[in-house]
Amino acid sequence: MIRLIASDIDGTLLQNGATEIPPEIFDHIHRLEKRGILFCPASGRQYTSLRRLFAPAADKVPFLCENGAVVYGPGSPGPILSKTVMDRRLSEELCAEILALPGVEVLISGADTSYLCPKAPDLEDQIRWFLGNRTAVLPAPADVPEDIIKVSAYCPQDLEKVRTALFPKWEQHFRCAVAGAVWLDFTLADKGLGVQKLCEALGVGLEEVMAFGDNYNDVSMLERVGRPYLMENAAPELRARFPVQCRTVAEILETL
Repeated sequence: MIRLIASDIDGTLLQNGATEIPPEIFDHIHRLEKRGILFCPASGRQYTSLRRLFAPAADKVPFLCENGAVVYGPGSPGPILSKTVMDRRLSEELCAEILALPGVEVLISGADTSYLCPKAPDLEDQIRWFLGNRTAVLPAPADVPEDIIKVSAYCPQDLEKVRTALFPKWEQHFRCAVAGAVWLDFTLADKGLGVQKLCEALGVGLEEVMAFGDNYNDVSMLERVGRPYLMENAAPELRARFPVQCRTVAEILETL
């Protein structure tokens, strides 16, 4: 029996450049809630950004944020059910290496704030208005006033080159993931750990979870749950690993 549904957002619920969740998803969320099945957005996005995106159901669902580094329960605002904190010294060293790369920006995540040390003047506008994040600009990473739960590299020009420069060293310390066309994420958590922590808090078994994803940062989640679905437009390597695929999340929810 399925008791929890976890879904990635960008590339999964939001496809082909879409910026708003399809209305039928909210119909399914409310319908399934009445049957005791919770829906959980599972994203690299921030809590504030996800609540805005899911406004019609924001008080009814838990949120797996920052690729699993922080998990919120239902409510307004929901309680923090899990938070995985990165080592401060190593985090600041990683931030310095990201900032030293030409054309690459750093985004440092607290529980619900994105901290920026921008090199480009329009970076804060991009993060605030296009992603919907709560932001703060700081002189340096050392000035972040709370625990660091995720560090991201924004790579608008050559993500693969930046990945090659950073991953070999930092994979020894953090979980490193390609999180989209222009983002690399570094955490001590991942979506798989986030789903596990959420299940522990809710008293749900991982075998009772259905999950949807499309990218490499979804793999840990898809590997842990009882019923994983991969988007059919995912990379060939991922399609080989996850043979159960679908075109949209809604078409599977309709069968429940």
